[in-house]
Amino acid sequence: MQRILFLLAIAISVKSFGQTTWYIDTRGNDQHKGTKEQPLKSLSAALSKIRTAPTGEITLVLGKGTHYLGKPILISPELLNGHALHITGSGEGSTILSGAIPIQPNWKPWKKGIWQAFIGKNLAADQLYCNGKALPMARYPNIDSSARFFNGTAADALSKERIRSWSAPEGGYIHALHQAEWGDFHYKILGKASADSLLLEGGWQNNRPSPMHKEHRFVENIQEELDAPGEWFYNRKSGVLYIIPPGGNRPQSCRFELSQLDVLFSLAGTEADPVKAVRFSNLVFTGTNRSFMQPREPLLRSDWTINRAGAIVAEGTENIQLKNNKFHQLGGHAVFVSRYNREVRIESNHIYEIGGNAIAFVGDMGAVRSPLFRYEEEQEVARMDLTPGPQSNQYPANCQAYDNLIHSIGLVEKQVAGIQISVAMDITVSHNTIYNVPRAGINIGDGCWGGHQIEFNDVFQTVLESGDHGAFNSWGRDRYWVPSIEGVDARVADNPSLPYLDVIKPITIRNNRFHCEHGWDIDLDDGSSNYRIYNNLCLNGGLKLREGYDRIVTNNILINNTFHPHVWYANSKDLFTHNIVTNPYAPIRIRNWGLRVDSNFFIAPQALEAAHQLKIDLHSKTGDPRFNNKFAGDFSVSPGSAALSTGFVNFPMDEFGVVSASFKKIAAHPPLLQVVQLQSQQTGQLSSWMGARVKNIETLGEQSASGAPDKAGVLMVEVPPGSLAARNGLQAGDIIRTINGEAVKDVTALFGLIQSISWQGQAELQILHNQQFIKRTIRLK
Repeated sequence: MQRILFLLAIAISVKSFGQTTWYIDTRGNDQHKGTKEQPLKSLSAALSKIRTAPTGEITLVLGKGTHYLGKPILISPELLNGHALHITGSGEGSTILSGAIPIQPNWKPWKKGIWQAFIGKNLAADQLYCNGKALPMARYPNIDSSARFFNGTAADALSKERIRSWSAPEGGYIHALHQAEWGDFHYKILGKASADSLLLEGGWQNNRPSPMHKEHRFVENIQEELDAPGEWFYNRKSGVLYIIPPGGNRPQSCRFELSQLDVLFSLAGTEADPVKAVRFSNLVFTGTNRSFMQPREPLLRSDWTINRAGAIVAEGTENIQLKNNKFHQLGGHAVFVSRYNREVRIESNHIYEIGGNAIAFVGDMGAVRSPLFRYEEEQEVARMDLTPGPQSNQYPANCQAYDNLIHSIGLVEKQVAGIQISVAMDITVSHNTIYNVPRAGINIGDGCWGGHQIEFNDVFQTVLESGDHGAFNSWGRDRYWVPSIEGVDARVADNPSLPYLDVIKPITIRNNRFHCEHGWDIDLDDGSSNYRIYNNLCLNGGLKLREGYDRIVTNNILINNTFHPHVWYANSKDLFTHNIVTNPYAPIRIRNWGLRVDSNFFIAPQALEAAHQLKIDLHSKTGDPRFNNKFAGDFSVSPGSAALSTGFVNFPMDEFGVVSASFKKIAAHPPLLQVVQLQSQQTGQLSSWMGARVKNIETLGEQSASGAPDKAGVLMVEVPPGSLAARNGLQAGDIIRTINGEAVKDVTALFGLIQSISWQGQAELQILHNQQFIKRTIRLK
């Protein structure tokens, strides 16, 4: 019914039901009439005819081959003049719209297997394509497809010795992982500050600032690093292009193109005068520049900053459809739905081999009441606008991403997602297959304003080039939230409606299959509230609920992992019931257990025993769940399974992911499980220090709960009131990183350093408190 209403909306938004069709062909002529026999040559010429066309829908049919756009195509209300518009290709996968330009270098051998050709001075040269595939710039270290990060990184990428070897590095780039593996940073080299140091600009790509990762970094676009097949370097001053041809070929065997455009199509209207009823189908979008150095804006207090660009950008639109298209070999994002948009449907598209996000629904930050933009920022409740919901309509709403095949994205940028949602309402993400991504498959950046339906998706091979994240990930650092747990407890006790001011509608996650490589299958991080999570199959990373309110988690299956409750508020109203869980829970800094944690089924008997010790799950059971065919991915339980007696109900195991027959043939699948692993959740030995209980950081959960960049340091587990640790201001969850400037690697190092300075009577600690580094002077006696 929803789809029928969507198509009806397109029909009634045009002046009449007449139709005009014009044809465009790369061999055509813009002086022609645009008939099939006499096609136009350029899309721009066809668009210019719309304003004076008869009323009704305009169909533009582009012929096979590559159509080089030359400049971004602007579709505005003025251009459409009330017409509906359908831009389509004449054959599936054979009509290419490119933001690149073809070049025909006159190649000559140079030295060491390098060829050179003069192509003109001061050209824009961001991506060089050989036969439609982007080649790597000259880089160090060289491409290593087996490397986890950036296809190869090296700690000495910025060593003084290497910098001294570069004669003119200006124009080069540095790409590095965040210190805590929370995404990435990128810098442009402006020149040398000295013989062995650089002048840089950049680092604005992540909203959680940190130093570059010490090991995971690489440099590119530096001539001295041109030493591997496929690499290239363009000297803007001389106009010479250098290349080592890929695969040992002669460069004459390649068809070369240079990317030129950041955006291919911009649909630009306003809320008062929107672009309406535009469709794209059967097209291939390719050839855009990388966007990692473009200006960005923070997405509230999430970890993201973002650039509002993409192959297709929609802003100020209604009733837009993208169907049966291919987006690949793009430097940045594929589809960006920005600010005011209603009824945008992105359906049955294949999106792969791109530098940024596949699909982003991102509203205007000005639509948020009392917004903040950095993790550490706080605002007094007395100074807040306490009106629920948005203060304008400048956000996407009632939009859909359905039946899209998304994989191999984030080839350049790592803080990306298959589908990103921020400052939006009522977004449906349904029946998509998403895999091979550096961070989350689906990410929701904030609670503004909920109503999203995340359903029937197949999301796996996620968090491949980052850490402490989820196949599904969310944040909820909304108006009510501050980094201090006690601070939130006090605020919400005084005003229980605070957590619902922004997330005014529940967010539903149901009937999905998730698999995360280096984090959690479902990760509800800082502040995420008002979620309904049911009928999900989690294959590897389990389910995490950090700070937040009103999360109802029921009837899920957590294979090879468990439930990870982290740092709950005093009256969280969380509920965890009727789930099948493999291993013992992994709680961190849990002072209470919400509304109810009970009536679950544990595969490992020791998991139920551990729950009973926590005085929860008193009506839960354990045993063999009798999965019907776990080796084929069917984790429904057989009749008579003891899991059914806890209230668990089977849900379909064959409805995850794409529905198009053509996509089902080519889509990958998550790894099949050979065994159901029973893993111990023991957290290591506790030691006593200053009357507190401390330990080494051993698990990802302990690292994540404290926001630590690595596992170095000593974790304060229990700090009894009145203890010397408490009197010194230390709290449970704090991590001691240094003492008097000396690194504290573990508990052994802590005791050794304290013993060596005990005669001084005091010490200066660097601690990680509420995910922020602070210094504190403590008394040792």
